[in-house]
Amino acid sequence: MQTNRQIHLVTRPKGMPVLDNFKLHVAQVPQLKDGEVLVRSIYLSVDPYMRGRIGGRPSSHPPFPLNQPANGDGAGEVILSKHPDFQPGDMVCGYLEWADYSVLCGSSLLKFDAQTVSATTMLSVLGMPAMTAYFGLLDIGKPEAQETVVISGAAGAVGMIVGQIAKIKGCRVIGIAGSDAKVDYLVKDLGFDEAINYKNANWIGELEIASSQGVDIYFDNVGGNISDEVMKRINRHARIVLCGQISSYNLEQPDIGPRNFRHLIVKSAMVRGFLVLADYKERFPEGRQQLQEWLKQGKIKPCETIMQGLENMPKAFLSLFSGNNLGKQLVKVEPSYAGRACLI
Repeated sequence: MQTNRQIHLVTRPKGMPVLDNFKLHVAQVPQLKDGEVLVRSIYLSVDPYMRGRIGGRPSSHPPFPLNQPANGDGAGEVILSKHPDFQPGDMVCGYLEWADYSVLCGSSLLKFDAQTVSATTMLSVLGMPAMTAYFGLLDIGKPEAQETVVISGAAGAVGMIVGQIAKIKGCRVIGIAGSDAKVDYLVKDLGFDEAINYKNANWIGELEIASSQGVDIYFDNVGGNISDEVMKRINRHARIVLCGQISSYNLEQPDIGPRNFRHLIVKSAMVRGFLVLADYKERFPEGRQQLQEWLKQGKIKPCETIMQGLENMPKAFLSLFSGNNLGKQLVKVEPSYAGRACLI
């Protein structure tokens, strides 16, 4: 029987996760039951929300169990199938294990045509981060032409899609990111009107100038002092979309707050958090159809950072908190190991 490399979570981190929280394990590929499909992983995704799962905190997903494979969004090829809708060679997206192979219920998988759209695009522009951007901005933020939209974590998988959709809607877009290279990419490649490196000494002054007309929509992926500064500049009837708080994910003690509610009162503003899977999963086909149309029209550009090798899944995950990734962080599972073995 074919062996199957897996990445297990073996200890829960205290503060910032480290590589030693994970371990490479070799298991056997289980036999299929009726209705199941064996998928060979090609690309696997890591996302900031996984920090809560690793720490055992409640979220939209259950915690990762210890000494079992972690899991998340992925794309791969069907190798064997006991489900009538799938055949060997089909390309699918689904909730794959951090492993060479995953056995999944066929009803949980989405088939796609690799000749029309790439596996990486399925996980970025058409994947969960893009659904988060699409519904968070359009359903909660409700942008109107000429409004000013500020995005923290703007060079991440969600943030850069938010900015591009806001431009499609005729908004003025200001991105906040963590390096000069990211700032340049947002402005020169994605068409943001302004971008600010929050690590620069004078970033608050730059934000003051860039948002001189105030902020109508703030799409918050980060929290912390960045949000403190943006909230000071909101306009009347502003909408604050709470998507993530990555600045506090690795804190051992809760962050200070809430501390900006007076701005909401004075400006009659609205703040709303959401979980895209809990709140919008049934509408994913709607979002995917519109995003794919914008992609075909060249109005949205994909951007992925790809690390090679299943063994580097923990390293790719940790890179989310050091700001090394640009756009969607993916891992390409080494085909030389997974191969195209005939599993009987």
